[in-house]
Amino acid sequence: MRTEDVRRDIPLLRDHVYLDAASTTPTPLPVVRAMTEYFEEYNANTGRGAYSLVLRATRKLQEAREKVAGFINASSDEIVFTKNTSEAINIVAGGLRFRKGDSVVVPNIEHHSNFLPWLRLRERGVDVRVVKADEGGVVDPGRIEDAVDETTRLVTVTHISNALGTVQDVEEIGRIAHDVGALYLVDAAQSIGHMEVDVRAIGADFAAFPGHKGTLGPVGTGFLYCSTDVQGELEPLMLGGGTVLDVSEDGYVLEDFPAKFEAGTLNIAGFIGLGASIDYMNRIGIRRIQKHGMKMTEELHATVSSIDGIECYGDPQNIYGILSFNINNMDPHDVAKILDETAGICVRSGHHCAIPAMKHLALHETGGTVRASIHYYNTSEEIQLLGETLEEIAGMG
Repeated sequence: MRTEDVRRDIPLLRDHVYLDAASTTPTPLPVVRAMTEYFEEYNANTGRGAYSLVLRATRKLQEAREKVAGFINASSDEIVFTKNTSEAINIVAGGLRFRKGDSVVVPNIEHHSNFLPWLRLRERGVDVRVVKADEGGVVDPGRIEDAVDETTRLVTVTHISNALGTVQDVEEIGRIAHDVGALYLVDAAQSIGHMEVDVRAIGADFAAFPGHKGTLGPVGTGFLYCSTDVQGELEPLMLGGGTVLDVSEDGYVLEDFPAKFEAGTLNIAGFIGLGASIDYMNRIGIRRIQKHGMKMTEELHATVSSIDGIECYGDPQNIYGILSFNINNMDPHDVAKILDETAGICVRSGHHCAIPAMKHLALHETGGTVRASIHYYNTSEEIQLLGETLEEIAGMG
């Protein structure tokens, strides 16, 4: 599929220059139709009956799980459906049997979702070791290696920084974690759907994903990958319908993985939509998406960084899909508002749920940054319009 084909499937792109993929992406019509079909034709709960609507809904949900698994080179029984990346990470942080004296290693530029759950473990006597990134937002694997030891229970890192767009060496960091016997979690919120993510190749024991960002799926969806090898180390945070094989007054017997982690009724329509979005991504082709993303990232940085009065952040040789910047010491929210009101350009502004990253760049007190983030549907003409509009704003100062 060509970029123009995808743009036709996303009606809101007719009226907006959408440069906020790192937050969420607009949902293509074929994905919306897959969800509508569920509501119109087989709107039943899954696994809780024998009539035809239930059987169809159950089959469609399982097909979605298999599609998601195939997209990251996993097995369907290694996928837990969640409502977002945050929930996936919290399942690991709350479900692992951490003991007093264990340590966790995490960089300082993480999204809050991959930072706060680990800080909270300090209440349980866990030593949380925060590793500083360099000035360009890159995490040196050598610093990870210096931080780990025989007490390290888990190492975690974000594949691509949501605040800066810097790409981390997730394979090398995984090797370091496993060399000391630690578990390894990758937050793939900004890489899934933008580049090939092979959980086995990167050595992840756990990986957390959204459905509503790079894969062009619906909001309210996400998933956790948990390797078969470590499933026995994880306990569910919630129990209820669908999680047990047997219950008596004296106790209960849990279902196998992943059912024991999916208490209650799932977002069935959403996950069917997520499966449809994976089909959609496969029709485009992940290599084509990545090639386009690299080209657009280069154009984005070259265009914005060339404007007088603008400072860009992150290592320009190592960013992908995201550019953070500020203009003439203006409040980033003001810049974002002007872009929207004058040219229909949608960008993010503020701390990007990554306050430690903003403090690392000494930008916390100035309000953070303006962030533009791209996907396959974006064009060179849109990047050019962004540059022209930013130039006009910079001229106001």
